Amino acid sequence: MTPATLLAAGLAAEKKSAEVTDWAARVGWLVGLALFVALVYWLMREGWKWRGTLQGDLPELPSAPDDPGPARLSMSGRYHGSTTAGQWLDRIVAHGLGTRSRVELTLTDAGLDVVRPGATDFFVPVAQLREARLDKGIAGKVLTEGGLLVVTWAHGERLIDSGFRSDHATEHNEWVDAINSMIDNSMIDNNSTEGAER
Repeated sequence: MTPATLLAAGLAAEKKSAEVTDWAARVGWLVGLALFVALVYWLMREGWKWRGTLQGDLPELPSAPDDPGPARLSMSGRYHGSTTAGQWLDRIVAHGLGTRSRVELTLTDAGLDVVRPGATDFFVPVAQLREARLDKGIAGKVLTEGGLLVVTWAHGERLIDSGFRSDHATEHNEWVDAINSMIDNSMIDNNSTEGAER
């Protein structure tokens, strides 16, 4: 062995972990870290509640009618949340709309039925549907381009974007076409009804 190797081996042998002698300081740091994490969690929870309070003017979510009619389309997947329309980071948390969950979507002539196991179900009447499109992100969830089905709908005085992802992403285009077709037909029906009343 060369002298440099011997010197390096000797230095490595001398380097050992020091015995922990100040247990009080170490325990104090761990308790402080745990309190800091608890404080951050509490602040996040209070922020979530505060956001729900600010959105208290949002009316109760509509429920599905007793007989919505036959299903045009159905899909299972994930509900990723709802935001103010056009503002993909302004999450809506009132009435459970901020809770991510599994979802069963059913499109009928009456509207869009959103069934969420473990979260609040809701129904969007066809007259409230405004647009369907493919997007890549909503409320902190970013996917590949076109990986998210976003449905825009009116509720009270607000326009809301709700994001869904099917278990089979190839279904998204069919949903966009079907919903937009229903919206167009609904607008034509409304215009002809208004014209007949005059």
